[in-house]
Formats: sequence, C-alpha cells, structure tokens
Amino acid sequence: MKAIRVNEHGGPEVLAFVDVDTPCIGEGEVLLKIESAGINFIDTYQRSGLYQIPLPSTLGLEAAGTVVETGANVTGLNIGDRVAYTNVAGAYAEFAAVPADKLVAIPDGVSFDQGAAAMLQGCTAHYLCMSTYPVKAGDRCLIHAAAGGVGLLLIQMVKMLGGFVIGTVSTKAKAELARDAGADEVILYTEQDFHSEVMRMTDGAGVNVAYDSVGDATFAKSIDCLARFGHMVLYGNASGPVTEFNPATLGPKGSLFLTRPTLFDYLASRADLEWRSGEVFTWIKDGTLKLRAEHFYPLAEAKSAHQALEGRQTTGKVILKP
Repeated sequence: MKAIRVNEHGGPEVLAFVDVDTPCIGEGEVLLKIESAGINFIDTYQRSGLYQIPLPSTLGLEAAGTVVETGANVTGLNIGDRVAYTNVAGAYAEFAAVPADKLVAIPDGVSFDQGAAAMLQGCTAHYLCMSTYPVKAGDRCLIHAAAGGVGLLLIQMVKMLGGFVIGTVSTKAKAELARDAGADEVILYTEQDFHSEVMRMTDGAGVNVAYDSVGDATFAKSIDCLARFGHMVLYGNASGPVTEFNPATLGPKGSLFLTRPTLFDYLASRADLEWRSGEVFTWIKDGTLKLRAEHFYPLAEAKSAHQALEGRQTTGKVILKP
C-alpha cells in the first residue's frame, strides 16, 4: 500500500510517499480502508521533532474509512461499517490497523470527510469548552487562530453555551470566516495589538478564558488579557513552544489558572470518546455545527498540505485523500 513515512525529523520535505506493507491486524484490531485522513498541527510537530515519535513512522492521528477486516474478539463491528477514529498513529496511508475500542460509527448523513474532520479538531473544541474550562452564559472568551480548524468549531460551541467570543485572525478574509461562525468581535492581529483591543472590547475587565493554540507568539499577552481568576488554556504551539514562564506571576495578575491540556487525556475512556464524538456528530448531522473542510490533497501531496498549513494558507480543515 501507499503511505507517507517520516524517516528523519525536519520540514515538509522529509515526508516520503512510499510503498509499505499493508498492516496485519492483531487481536482486538480492525483493518480500515482509509477514505479521508485529517491533517493537524500535531502532525507537523511530530514531523519536525518538536514532539518525539519513533522513526521511521507513518504520520496522521485521525481518519475515517471502511472496515475491511476484523481481528479476534472484535464485537459490534462488521465488514463494510463506516467508522472514524483519532489518537492512533498511521492515518496517512491507504489502510490502517486500529484498535476496535478507538473506533466510533459515522452516522448516516455524515460523510467520510466530515467524519475525519470531526474527530481530532471537533473533539478538541468539545473538551476545551465543555471540560477544561466549562463555558457559562456570559463568559468572555478569547480564541486565537479563530479561522482555523479548531477555532471555527470552538467559536460555534462557545456560542451554543452562551459565551461572548473575541477571535484573533491574520487576514480580513479569515475575519469574515470567524464572524460567519458566530464570533462577536474579531481582531486582525497583523494590524492591531490584540491585548489592547481585548481590554477595550471588555471595558478593561479582560476575558474569563483564553484558548491559545499559537503558543510562544501570543502566550504572554494572552495571560495579560485575563480577568481575575481567569483561565489560560494553552493547547498548541503553532508559533513555537513556550519555553520560559514563572508561575509565580499568576498570583499578582489576578490568581490566574494555567493549563496545558491534551486530547489524549480527554478521550482516555470509552465513555468520553462516545460522549464527545457523539455530540459532535449529532451537531454536524442536524446542522447545529458547521464544518469547513475545503482543502483536499491527494495522499502523494502531503508535503504541499503541510506547507500550506504551516504557511497560514488554510482555513478550517485540511484533508488527505488516499
């Protein structure tokens, strides 16, 4: 089968489109024919070496596809079933061996592309506003990268919960996307100082929570945007990791909270996986949650997809098609 392999850490140029053996499934596993694989920033972190993975490796942590074989002791899944998953490596390929307990059924009316787009980014947005900082009606929420895959979904979920959304984006076109998703205010950070704008928009009160996937470039000012007892939720490193921070500064700034959550912990139990993915799929199916999956690349062009993602040339979800 064809797959995208990483043999050494580096830029997009290290992504190799190669022939590899189709995986053999073991007990409790299922062989999937991948129909759509999601591309996420964590893939670029693993490729570059920011997040360490064993080499060589096949990238990709989410996909949707069709069951073509089931291993011993697999129940509740049949050949031909449409399923999706996240948090299992190897999605940049034509086939993947996946533990059955990591799979969820894709409901009728939800496409493979939507299934792949919903798992990592949809469940991330869900845990951020439902669990890490459970948004309440009237909460003021700062969302960086508001026109990105997680950002657009997070805006919609925060609005469902009654929150007030301030989003940051890099271009006027992305600002329109954030507004269309429901953002109450949008800051063009390439032309405006987002800290000054947040304080102006909140009459000096600041925000109750900052959801920051950008990292180093926005971290310090995001903390300064927080109201007393505010929550700084750092869930990504798109601009690079935060390497220096003194937690003692959280006290004088208003007894603030800082957390660095990961999706792996919030989907650690089968109950959480079913709850989060189930709500996301229900909202997609009934139109409550609108996905933007507009960037599609053949598997062989994964390099171009990574270049576009890291070059801030994409909005919404980026999909690989084996």
